Amino acid sequence: MIAKSEWRPLPKNLTIGESSIEGLGLIATEAIPKGTDLGISHVYDARFPNSYIRLPLGGFVNHHEIPNTKAIIAQRDPELGELEHLRLVTLQPIEAGEEITVKYIINHLDNPRWEFEYEVSQ
Repeated sequence: MIAKSEWRPLPKNLTIGESSIEGLGLIATEAIPKGTDLGISHVYDARFPNSYIRLPLGGFVNHHEIPNTKAIIAQRDPELGELEHLRLVTLQPIEAGEEITVKYIINHLDNPRWEFEYEVSQ
């Protein structure tokens, strides 16, 4: 049980804005260094379609063939404890105003575990 949480739907350095790729996207509000953990994008729960609950970070990140973030599988969160989930981590420095992107595949569910749809790094 979480006694106190500082959880926010998005990190303080991101906002939702108009995407140059499609609809709305995640936009950096300040410079973000390479290797920054942006947080949880999806939480594993077998009861849901595709076995993952998509959080705002996962719901607004757009696909790009040359992404500036990568999705990683994690089993533990410092605040939430044991929890299978996907996190987004920056691959390069990101400038204020730049859109956050990840490389993923849509509508290809040979295995309904979303971490296989993202190019997940370990």
